[in-house]
This record gives sequence, structure tokens and C-alpha cells, in this order.
Amino acid sequence: MSGDETAETDSFRRLRADAQRSEDALLEAAKALFAEAGVDAPAREIAARAGVGVGTLYRRFPKRADLVAAVFRREVDSCAAEAATLAASHPPAEALALWLARYTGFLTTKKGLAAALHSGDPAFDTLPDHFRSRFEPALAALLDKAAAAGAIRGDVAAYDLLRAIGNLATAGGEDGAAHTRRMLGLLIDGLRYRAPPTQLTGGTG
Repeated sequence: MSGDETAETDSFRRLRADAQRSEDALLEAAKALFAEAGVDAPAREIAARAGVGVGTLYRRFPKRADLVAAVFRREVDSCAAEAATLAASHPPAEALALWLARYTGFLTTKKGLAAALHSGDPAFDTLPDHFRSRFEPALAALLDKAAAAGAIRGDVAAYDLLRAIGNLATAGGEDGAAHTRRMLGLLIDGLRYRAPPTQLTGGTG
């Protein structure tokens, strides 16, 4: 490779790295502002908080739905990835409880995003599948380890538990978040009970 080609390659890599840093900054800023003001937070405020021009925001995310979807996907990936991190640093039952609390927190702080996801915009069409494809295996691995350690019952499907917590996270009112935490505690306690042994019955002939 010639010197000119090497210089061009290095320049291209720097541009890509700069673009990635700008995108990460935009997504982080959007995440924070969405939490504060909802998904309709002004684009100029998002760009300013990210330290980039509003033109950079629109080049990367031409429509508001593109930005909302990217924030949601990034948050899903981050939450799902934490399951493996917790599993590596905590006993199985503790890792499971910690991740369920993390997942519940994710849901309760994403209510504005949830409304956007049901808006019918095609930008969100792939997100439900992404949600399930990331969270279900993450939780299943935690459940399997905790069950193998004898810490919880072994007959709980990951998807059922995800749905149950999703329903809890819809609680509204001033006590909504506290109610969700209390109910999550009850769910976790329920996981600790063993499934009853199968009773085989037959005719007496």
C-alpha cells in the first residue's frame, strides 16, 4: 500500500470514528432529554447537549422516528447485555433479581417511548422483534443458572416473566413506581418456590 493510500485509509478511519462519537453523543443526549421532556424534545436541544450542530442530527436521523427507534434499540441492547455482566459477578439468584430490577426500571422510564412505538410509524416495525430477541435469551440464561443452582423453580418461561413485568410496569399514579417495585418483589419471592412434583395417577383396573 502506498503512502497516499495509507493516508486515505487513516483519514477514513478517523472520519468514521468521529461519526460514531457524534452518533453516540446524540443518542445519549436524546435518551436524557426524552426522559426529561418526552420524545418530542426539540431537536436543537438534543444537538446542543450532544455538542454537535443540528445539521449533524438531521443527517444521521432524518426523521424523529429514526432517532426514537435508535435510542430505544440502544437501550434494549444495553439492558440485555447487563444480564451477562451480572451473571459473571453475582451468584445466580442475586444476578437474576438484580437484572429483573434493571429490566423493570428500563420499562418504567420508557413510557414515552412506548407510546411512540404504537404510533404506527414503519420506523418502529422491527422493534418488537428486536425487544424479544434480545431480552428473552438474556433472561432465559439467568433463569437456567438460578434453577440449576437450586435457587428458583425450574418451570418459568422467560417470555411469561417478561410479559408479567411488562404488565406491572404500566402502573400509573404517584405510587406507580413504588407499586411496581413491591409487586416485582412478590414475583421474585414466587420464583423461589419449587414447582410441585408431578403426580401420576392411573386407573385401578
